[in-house]
Amino acid sequence: MTAPVFVVDSLDVLPGGECVVDGPEGRHAVSVKRLRPGEDVVLTDGRGHWADGVVKAAEGKDRLVVTGLESVHEEPAPAPRITVVQALPKGDRGELAVETMTEVGVDAIVPWAASRCITQWKGDRGLKALAKWRATAREAGKQSRRVRFPEVADAATTQRVAALLAGAGFAAVLHESGDLPLATADLPAEGEIVLVVGPEGGVSPEELALFTRAGARPYVLGPTVLRTSTAGTAAAALLLGRTGRWG
Repeated sequence: MTAPVFVVDSLDVLPGGECVVDGPEGRHAVSVKRLRPGEDVVLTDGRGHWADGVVKAAEGKDRLVVTGLESVHEEPAPAPRITVVQALPKGDRGELAVETMTEVGVDAIVPWAASRCITQWKGDRGLKALAKWRATAREAGKQSRRVRFPEVADAATTQRVAALLAGAGFAAVLHESGDLPLATADLPAEGEIVLVVGPEGGVSPEELALFTRAGARPYVLGPTVLRTSTAGTAAAALLLGRTGRWG
């Protein structure tokens, strides 16, 4: 994808091959990107469906008329699917992790309330934080010209993470106790890869034991220690290259 990407609710019906993009998306297209008639764009629902179009008109501050939408394409779901379980970082580092993981190509992100997390999502604060993660994934998906945005799940308990690991084709926990580098792991060609990234204080022994019983193994990423907000992105990039999804 080389043309700028904009999100629409649905691409099911495109009468006359024309669509109006308004609201926040239209404002971004008209007032921020300053698109003009004749420029190419891509419209997507963020769920793998997309259509090429051409700007017909930019009206006011927030209304973009797109034409030339002759057919809707569907991008196949990638294989293997890569899910990162991300422990809740401090401050805005969670949004940074979501942004960069989206840019490299992660398929799903699961916020995890690990026992050693300083940040805890509770009540309205938790709902707002989750909404920020989802909005960040959407914006990063557009910026990186993706048409299938990553799913950001509800915050998971440790038991829920163990269940995810038990159902994975390959399950890994980034942990200093690992005796194997992730770069040498035997990865599946299909199914789901689930990778757990702990908090700044690390995955607790009890959590690691539970995840190991669920079928996961501890792996090391490299000789240096990464922050929780960057470890998932670095590991995902490694996995994307090794599985052939980057190539």
